[in-house]
Amino acid sequence: MKKKLLAVLMAATMVLGLTACGSGAGSSASADSSASSGSSGGLIKVGIINNDPNESGYRTANDKDLKATFTEANGYQASFAYSLKNDEQIAAAQKFIQDGVDYLLLSAADTSGWDSVLKDAQDAGIKVILFDRTIDASEDLYVASIVSDMAQEGQTAVDWLASQNLPEYNVIHIQGVMGSAAQQGRTGALDAKVAAESNWNIVTQQTAEWNAETAQQIVQSQIDSGASFNVIYAENDDMAKGAVAALDAANISHGVDGDVIIMGFDCNKWALQELLDKNWNYDGQCNPFQSSYIDDIIKKLEAGQTISDKVIIMTEKGFDASTITADDVEKYGI
Repeated sequence: MKKKLLAVLMAATMVLGLTACGSGAGSSASADSSASSGSSGGLIKVGIINNDPNESGYRTANDKDLKATFTEANGYQASFAYSLKNDEQIAAAQKFIQDGVDYLLLSAADTSGWDSVLKDAQDAGIKVILFDRTIDASEDLYVASIVSDMAQEGQTAVDWLASQNLPEYNVIHIQGVMGSAAQQGRTGALDAKVAAESNWNIVTQQTAEWNAETAQQIVQSQIDSGASFNVIYAENDDMAKGAVAALDAANISHGVDGDVIIMGFDCNKWALQELLDKNWNYDGQCNPFQSSYIDDIIKKLEAGQTISDKVIIMTEKGFDASTITADDVEKYGI
């Protein structure tokens, strides 16, 4: 009888021991899971998909701003992926989803093709925040969008050009990466003006994909062909710089009181200096500093708050060589 009682007591002790181990293992797994989500004080995992940082001065400043904010010291575990191709960006997004990030931050190379992968992110409980560029997708698929109004950037530039009251506008139009929000917005306003005005003409309209050397080749080709032009409308500063290199090689004057009006976008400090020196005529601002907005949104979401403003538009302006100041170069140059 004593032996039976002892056996029962030993069995009960083993069951209790096993139950305690099981409970301990379950608590440990739960803690690990919540720590990875950032909701209990652990690092918040973010996957950041951006365009190539070497694409332009704007993109370099944009990438630097993101890397300065999304650090372990600020409570983040950040991974970065870069491409100018939509399919490569989508593949990077799929990998970040598989890796179980908490937030997917996206500056899309192209506005289309994102519905499926963003639905996958949503199904996985991953919150998507757009920055810099918009996409053609349902607003239900992302929690917020911090962007420039690219269409307004284009309209501001075209309005400025119209205010120059040229008898005739013969424009070399150098486009950025086709399909990007920046290209669409900056192209759209010019296309509309050319369609509406009989004295506005497009000499050539080609993409240089944000690249200075390609832009130089485009302009050089027009010079070699004997084409007549008096405006270069380049959709970023680097392409405007390449265009000017071709003009300089051919001894064609440009800028204030020159034969060719030079227009760029992004407001690199060196580009604004070109305006101050009267070598260029116009530069449209594109604000690259979005990380503080994103950080604020994430902190609100982590605190259980809702985001009332789905789309946050960055405030931007255009600069004219006849009115820009040295203070503007220092304040707005990137």
